[in-house]
Order: sequence, then C-alpha cells, then structure tokens
Amino acid sequence: MSKTVLYRVGAFAPVPFDPASYARDRAAKDSEFKQAHESAEEEFVALDALLQARLRAGLTQAQVAERMGVKQAALARVESSLGSRKHAPSLATLRKYAHAVGCRLKIRLEPQ
Repeated sequence: MSKTVLYRVGAFAPVPFDPASYARDRAAKDSEFKQAHESAEEEFVALDALLQARLRAGLTQAQVAERMGVKQAALARVESSLGSRKHAPSLATLRKYAHAVGCRLKIRLEPQ
C-alpha cells in the first residue's frame, strides 16, 4: 500500500521550469508541436508583455484588478485568455491594464 506524503506550506522546493527552453527542445523533436507553437507565438508574446509589466510594477493580480476596477478573477481570465485563445481582450481592457501597471499601451505591426 502506497503512502501519500503531504507537504507543509513552505516545505517544498518548486521544480525549475523554463517554458522557452522546453518549447524550443520539443519543437526540434516534434513537427506538430512546432507548428502549433508557431501559430500561437503572437499570443505568447502578448501574454509575456502583460506579465512582465505586472512583475516590473511589483503588483499582484489582485492589485492590478483593483486599479482596473475589476475582480481578480476577471483579470486572471484576461491574462490566461492570451495563452488559451478563448477570449481576446479588447483594446479598452488592454489600455486599462497598461495604465494599472504604470505603462502606456503601444501596438506595432511588423513586416513578416
């Protein structure tokens, strides 16, 4: 009979994970993964921009949500939606997010 080990808060060591390295390594071995990853690249870049801006501002999701006048769960959906493609946030929402983290929203189109 196996025994379940319960960890106390603060008593665990997170496993380091580098998503960029993982994606690069997996894409080199799996052409379907490579195609799917490349098709989602714009969403990953946008999500990274949001998360980096929030981290630079030193704010939690709850703090940004309060500054935007929305609930934390709504902000979590905005951040996660970029990675899942379930919902694209409006420009107004992105503008509010930028303002909440002390940034200005800029959108740039680059030649392919």
